[in-house]
Amino acid sequence: MVSVSSKVFVGRALIGAVMLAAASTIVHAADPTGTWERPSTGTAIKLYNCGANLCAKIIGVRDKAKQATVGTVIMSGAVKSGDGTWKGDLLNTDDGQTYSGVVTYTGGGLSLKGCVLGGIICKGETWRRLN
Repeated sequence: MVSVSSKVFVGRALIGAVMLAAASTIVHAADPTGTWERPSTGTAIKLYNCGANLCAKIIGVRDKAKQATVGTVIMSGAVKSGDGTWKGDLLNTDDGQTYSGVVTYTGGGLSLKGCVLGGIICKGETWRRLN
């Protein structure tokens, strides 16, 4: 026979475990650091904290002709501009151009948008988390 106090303890432990799991998900959801894949090219990019800012570098490529880009920093010092949003310059290794960009992390993906001519012409894509 299980006592009432045992049931209460188990119930509280279960509630605590659920709350801890939810809290860790919330913390992870607000953190874009980690490894991401650019679906259009299969390129793997590592996002990491650099001081109080956000940086990114290429850590793997699918196309052997692009092997020389591995290790290239494509974003250095993006500044947090809002909840889940950073602004900074983004290097597009496809055309060699650097664009004024916005990175938005929603937990479901990482949206990048680069613009030229003061934001008149923009292009973007959404990356998926690898880890």
